[in-house]
Amino acid sequence: MRTNPAIQAAIDLTAGAAGGTACVVTGQPFDTAKVKMQTFPSMYKGLVDCFVKTYKQVGFRGFYKGTTPALVANIAENSVLFMCYGFCQQIVRFLAGLDRKTELSDLQNAAAGSFASAFATLVLCPTELVKCRLQTMHELQLSGKITQGHNTVWSVVKGVLQKDGPLGFYRGLSSTLLRELPGYFVFFGGYELSRTFFASGRSKNELGPIPLMISGGFGGICLWIAVYPIDCVKSRIQVLSMAGKQAGFMGTFSNVLRNEGVLALYSGLKPTLLRAFPANGALFLTYEYSRKIMMKQIDAY
Repeated sequence: MRTNPAIQAAIDLTAGAAGGTACVVTGQPFDTAKVKMQTFPSMYKGLVDCFVKTYKQVGFRGFYKGTTPALVANIAENSVLFMCYGFCQQIVRFLAGLDRKTELSDLQNAAAGSFASAFATLVLCPTELVKCRLQTMHELQLSGKITQGHNTVWSVVKGVLQKDGPLGFYRGLSSTLLRELPGYFVFFGGYELSRTFFASGRSKNELGPIPLMISGGFGGICLWIAVYPIDCVKSRIQVLSMAGKQAGFMGTFSNVLRNEGVLALYSGLKPTLLRAFPANGALFLTYEYSRKIMMKQIDAY
């Protein structure tokens, strides 16, 4: 029963959804600050200034703008990501000529995670576009880029459909894919490398909650340090395309470098790194433990 691919996929999907929920609950205010600072860097002097101005202008609820699409995005992304991660591990085993039960190296797990992220991108891009637009709606109005804001998920969805049709939800798809492929290579690589360090010759499955949280946090830090400029460009494309025609990845990237300098690509890095450790620690801790519980339930039958 345990080796049934359909049951294994369902377990990975459910555990990924639980992990995605934990990730959003832990880090949403910092994610909101990140997107605001990426898209409108001239409006904020730093993280504290962003928090203070958001609280004064919009109130505490301003930190949780976009929480619903963020939950949908993370649940969808991590469900597909971890389900496909299991499949991609089998593909890596096949390509490497290994037995189905052979434990992969850290590098091979990183490659499997990178492959899996390509599938997750297809469900992540539309929900992340809605989330980013909701998070920056106040700034879009303040800057005069739009005259009337959208305050609900449905109003943003309706606006995208009316203006660009269903394909409008895939604005920034190439940027998202460029972020995910290398990002999840170092994400899973960093996580597995850290688990190997803590295991010290023992089975990784025997690790307790603290090493798992530290390993997940380390993986998250590695991801964002590696791909942050790409994510900054992606956020600008998805948000600013609401105000009119927006250049593609290379056009936006070169415009930022030419007009604002290289440091603009790292605007919002501090809240991202502050969020990355606890949020991804919670993600992997929840994923691993919920997966173990479900596997035990299956094995009991």
